[in-house]
Amino acid sequence: MTQLAFACTGVRSDPYAAMPTLVFRLRITAAPGVRVHALALRCQLRIEPARRPYGEAEGEKLADLFGERSRWGSTLNPIQFAQVALMVPGFEGESETDLVVPCSYDLEVAAARYLRSLSDGEVPLLLLFSGTAFAGPGGFQVSPVPWDQEASVRMPVRIWREAIEQHFPGCGWLRLPGDLIDALLAYRSRRALPSWEATVSELLSLAPEEVAAQ
Repeated sequence: MTQLAFACTGVRSDPYAAMPTLVFRLRITAAPGVRVHALALRCQLRIEPARRPYGEAEGEKLADLFGERSRWGSTLNPIQFAQVALMVPGFEGESETDLVVPCSYDLEVAAARYLRSLSDGEVPLLLLFSGTAFAGPGGFQVSPVPWDQEASVRMPVRIWREAIEQHFPGCGWLRLPGDLIDALLAYRSRRALPSWEATVSELLSLAPEEVAAQ
């Protein structure tokens, strides 16, 4: 089995991507004298919520994910952030490469809701690696990447916000069922409202019985 070590040396947002995207810089180290011809990696990224503190406002926003703060000792479980594939070209000794990770802004996704709830600070992430190594000291050998290979990184919250703001400046995004979209569209038409922002603002300002009477 090819011995490898992984480290994440930084993370940035990609301003030129077609959707919100983070780029993690990876450093991969092979055993001395071993030529790695290629790596076919599967990378799982997990948020580790228990590894950072939370302010009062953040705690209130996170209640729908983790419950009341008194329960957090048992509910702050890891959250799946992404799974991506990565092909690493051949190297000997050490190599650095970029892991490109598209970000969802769908607030039905737990990771997006978690990140949206954070005011500042860092996001504790764990990167887990598996896959296949094509390597060998004097030939060509195929072996699995050990399942215990991982790397930790603390991503500044501002980096995620930068990635989102580049595509949704000052806005959010909600995924709604088609029948609810139709109902909202009909309400907007009846009220001759100029925008979706005006539509939602008016609905929020109405008492429940007034909404039902429309």
